[in-house]
Order: sequence, then structure tokens, then C-alpha cells
Amino acid sequence: MASTAPLFHYSPRFIDHRITNSNNNNNLSSSSTSCSSSTSSFDNLRGNNWNINTFSGTKHQNLKAQAMSTTQGTSPRGNINVKDEPDHLLVLVHGIMGSPSDWTYFEADLKRRLGKRFLIYASSCNTYTKTFTGIDGAGKRLAEEVMEIVRNTESLKKISFLAHSLGGLFSRYAIAVLYMPNTSSDDSSVIAGSTNTSLKTSCYSNTGLIAGLEPSNFITLATPHLGVRGKKQLPFLLGLPFLEKIAAPLAPIFTGRTGSQLFLTDGQPDRPPLLLRMASDCKDGKFVSALGAFRCRLLYANVSYDHMVGWRTSSIRRETELIKPPLQSLDGYKHVVSVEYCPPVSSEGPHFPEEAAKAKQAAQNEPNNQNTVEYHETMEEEMIRGLQRLGWKKVDVSFHSAFWPFFAHNNINVKNEWLYNAGVGVVAHVADNIKQQENQQGSTYVAASL
Repeated sequence: MASTAPLFHYSPRFIDHRITNSNNNNNLSSSSTSCSSSTSSFDNLRGNNWNINTFSGTKHQNLKAQAMSTTQGTSPRGNINVKDEPDHLLVLVHGIMGSPSDWTYFEADLKRRLGKRFLIYASSCNTYTKTFTGIDGAGKRLAEEVMEIVRNTESLKKISFLAHSLGGLFSRYAIAVLYMPNTSSDDSSVIAGSTNTSLKTSCYSNTGLIAGLEPSNFITLATPHLGVRGKKQLPFLLGLPFLEKIAAPLAPIFTGRTGSQLFLTDGQPDRPPLLLRMASDCKDGKFVSALGAFRCRLLYANVSYDHMVGWRTSSIRRETELIKPPLQSLDGYKHVVSVEYCPPVSSEGPHFPEEAAKAKQAAQNEPNNQNTVEYHETMEEEMIRGLQRLGWKKVDVSFHSAFWPFFAHNNINVKNEWLYNAGVGVVAHVADNIKQQENQQGSTYVAASL
């Protein structure tokens, strides 16, 4: 595709925020080439108002959160160290037509494995049909819910997200709403200037805060990061061209705004679809910078038997990058078959060229096999180019040997302990990754102190 100037432009709204970097220390040994190793330190956070801006088209509304006021010279996010008080917020976000009960087993096991330093919270603001109101609407509600937890828990210093399926897209939108750039450092990853300015970057440095907290882990399980348009991206359509052609216009009837956004047909023909905008920093939010602020980004993807989300979209890979995984599980993690670290790739941000707008209009108004395939291939490549500017740890999961392999989409987060318990190895792997990251942050902090 011919390269064109990015159509996305972000005008940074600077927020005054200061926080002390503090980490606890866990004794774990595991390799960590997968996550950002750079560290950032912040000054003390005092009683300031945070103005977090959300956008919907050309309109925006302010989401305000009042920081905890403290005495002069102390930091509510760095110095509070009461025994058994949680300092790490782990937000669990369910998928389409879901509820907090989807996390019953996962939450209980994480509490057992991670201990009292973690406040594990299963989101409840987007239950059931609320998941049909759009990724942007659900993301804003999730951001408000997270801010409420942060306001009410003074001991928190760090934050992580663990999301299943559609919840991963809600979380990506929410963290952009909650993102606060670290204005004290020179962040070269900020997209600024005119719309004719193109940005090439190999990595978004992990600076900035999420909801006033230090971002640690961003983890998704079977999330359709590239949408569900395209061959076998929505596997229950069986890859049949006829079904995939009619699915896009029917999706909004059954799943509302969310359906059109997942099929990349939302908005006017000349406007980039939401998922493409979410692969960049733009006027809607600093989506990639917010993801880049996390020390670790992990993708868990089902390689087969997932009837809802295809392997390509959940692992942010091209068709040519899908290599047959091994059949044998990793030691101690049943059904987890491979782990790959994909370093950041230097490239321009995503574009929405004129030919893409024409293809989108055709896909919206007169869908046929040719124009829908053309439009999807264009959008998929642009989304990958945007998201691959970050490093990702990609974990492949295969339930081929499970008693009910076709339950893969619900197995991966053990939606029900008795019916979907094949995914307990995934739970253990997620918990160990989180503990490993805690250990690295603690070691880095100790080294910096010395």
C-alpha cells in the first residue's frame, strides 16, 4: 500500500501529577525479556485535581477525580505502607454479555497466589447488554469505575488490567481515558504537530500514570484486537465467504454499536473506524502511549477451537506469522503451549488513505466478497503496524487435548469452574507472570535506591 500521511493527530492536554515510585519485593526467578525494563521515578503526588478527558466524535466530557490530600511533604501513593493494606490494583474485565461472576474461579485463585498486597476487583459497570453500547461507551464507564476504586483506597500505588475477550478492548479504551503523561520527562512518543507530520518510533517508553497509579501489567485473554472482520476472525462463521459477507451488516442488529465497531464499519465512510484510531495516538485519546506506559503487555490467544475470536486477531499477527505451535504443554501450565516475545517494530503509525475510505463505504453499502476482503486486509495491516510499535509477550494456548476443546473461549478464563476448568493452567501462568513482574519492579527499585 502506498504510504500516506497519518490522519491522526493528538493535542496533548498536560496534567500536573507527581508520584513516588515504590515497589514491593517478591522472590521469584523467571526470564523477563518480554517486558519493558526501563524505570521512571516521580515526585510526590499531592492534593491536585485530575482532569481526565474523554471524547466522543467532536464532543468531549470531563471525568474529574479528586486526589487524596495529605500533609505537606508526604505522598499518598508512595509513603503509605500499612501492613496488609493492598498497594496493587488488579482490575478484571469480562467480555461480551458477561458479568463479574465470570471471574469467580480466576479471582479466587489469583487471591490465593498473589496475596494481600493485591486488591483484585472484578468490574461490574458493563454487564450483559451494556456490552452492546459501544467500545468507547463501555471504556468510559470502566474508567469511571476504576477512578472510584482509586479514590476510595489510599494505599494503592500500582495498577494492572486482566481482561477477557471484548473486555480487552474496553480496557484499551479505558486506559487511554485514564492516562496521564509524565510531563517532567522528554517523551518522544507523543504525536504532535500538523496532520502532515508522520512519526516513526521503535518503542513507546513506559512513562506516565494510569488513574494516578504506576502501570504494571496489561493482560488480555482471547481479545479481538484487530476486530472480527476477515476470514476465520469470527470462527463460528466457519470461514464461509457468504456468512462472513452478511455478518457485518447484521452485527449491529444483534450487538448494537459494538457490533459495527468490531466489524470496522462504524462511523462515516471518510472517518477511520474506532479500532484503527485505537492503534494510534489521536484526538480521541493517547491509546498507544497508554499501552506503552505498562511495563508488561501480554496476549493470551487460543490457537484453535475458539468459536468467538480467531488466533490472528487475539495475538495481533498476520496470517503469514501464524506458525503451527507445539502440541506439548509447558511444564506446570497445562494447555499453554508456547511463549514468544515480539519486540517493538519501528514503523509509521496507522493511516486511513483515500482508497481505504472508498473500501469502507463499499463494505458498508454494497458488501460483497471482493470489497469486504479488500477493506479488511487494508485495516488489519494498518492496525498491526500501529500496535507493533510496542513490544508484546504472546502466549499461545491450545485446548486440543481437553475433554471439551470447543469450549476454548470460555476455558481460557475458566468462566465456570466445573464446566471450563481446562483453563486452570492459564490461570497459573497469568499469576506467575504477574508475580515475576512484581519481583522485577521490586529489584529495580532496590537497585535504584542503592
